[in-house]
Amino acid sequence: MKYKILIVGMVLLFGLSSVWAQSEPEESDSVVIDSAELFPAPVSDIKLSDKPNDHGHAVVVTWEPSADDGGGKNNVVQYEIYWSTSFDGPFDTAGVVPSGTREFEHVGSKDPDDPKYIPDNTDLFYQIDVVTADPLIRTTSGTEGPVQCSGQWYNTGRTPVLIAVLIFGLLTAVFVTSARKGRKLYVRPIGGIEAVDDAIGRATEMGRPILYVLGLGSAADVATIASFTILGRVAKRVAEYQTELIVPTYDPIVMSVAQEVVKSAYYDAGRPEDYKEDIVHFVTQSQFAYVAAVNGTMLRELPATNVYMGKFFAESLLLAETGSLAGSIQISGTDEIAQIPFFIVACDYTLIGEELYAASAYLGREPKLLGSLKAQDWAKAAVVILAIIGLIAANLGWDSFTNLFQVVD
Repeated sequence: MKYKILIVGMVLLFGLSSVWAQSEPEESDSVVIDSAELFPAPVSDIKLSDKPNDHGHAVVVTWEPSADDGGGKNNVVQYEIYWSTSFDGPFDTAGVVPSGTREFEHVGSKDPDDPKYIPDNTDLFYQIDVVTADPLIRTTSGTEGPVQCSGQWYNTGRTPVLIAVLIFGLLTAVFVTSARKGRKLYVRPIGGIEAVDDAIGRATEMGRPILYVLGLGSAADVATIASFTILGRVAKRVAEYQTELIVPTYDPIVMSVAQEVVKSAYYDAGRPEDYKEDIVHFVTQSQFAYVAAVNGTMLRELPATNVYMGKFFAESLLLAETGSLAGSIQISGTDEIAQIPFFIVACDYTLIGEELYAASAYLGREPKLLGSLKAQDWAKAAVVILAIIGLIAANLGWDSFTNLFQVVD
């Protein structure tokens, strides 16, 4: 009996030891991963500065990219920049840039009611998040700042423009002063203007009127303003030669100005009694109705000379063709590039582009106009010469010369 009990006890002890051995954990073959390796390295060397040469409300943020940017263990996708007016936040999103970027311009609005408003002369703080392909796996830099932004009075990037303006202003002052002192300034002869006196003389000899068309521009258009000067010269010659002048107008304000110009010209010619109010008259403000009326005048009156100076559009060829049928000498000028070809083929003389502006100075001989025209000629010559030198310098790699003329907005 004792032996049976002993045998049973040994069996039970052996079974319990087996169960205990099975319950013990086995050694794991898995590698323990440091949670820090899941997150990318943060950016470093963050620098904040006010954006130069601007109206304010802008900050430039620069940094050294994350060590995991471009070949690290973690796939850095982008950088997210946040800003706040407090060191402790809360922080708002300033912008997002792709990986590999080292700079970000945080440009805000000047309107305080705009959500993108950035205050000037206020401490600003920034943080940069390094974001991986999984947006939840990111690293935030420390808070950097403060920095303040403000507007500048002078844009140093536009210094070449300032120098050019000063030089042109000096040239203008020199030539205007010379013209006022009576010095004769040479201006290249313009064929269309040289022909005006001959055309007026022809009209006088034929006993037929001169038709002057100011175009469809308003009194605020530069081309119309230049045309007023030419009209004054033509009206003065007409008054001297006692020839008839017809000036149909499209705009009521242009009509009023033209009437004063013609009246002054007749007074300057010493024949105020020959001036009539209906020399300058209003027709209509409907484009093609105006053209029809002017064409009718051409065919009825058969003017010896037609002068078209000012702003012209689709009606240019209609006027010029009708004048050609009437047998008139035609002198035209406009700054509308699309209409210049029509005037060239249908008129005897055409002022191309800025020749219309030069004509006002050429005819009027006003010192201010003549001096500015001469200064423009010198400035154009300088631009052409510098452009040629710049082309040579760019091809030869003389960056020091080309950089002198670089303009930064």
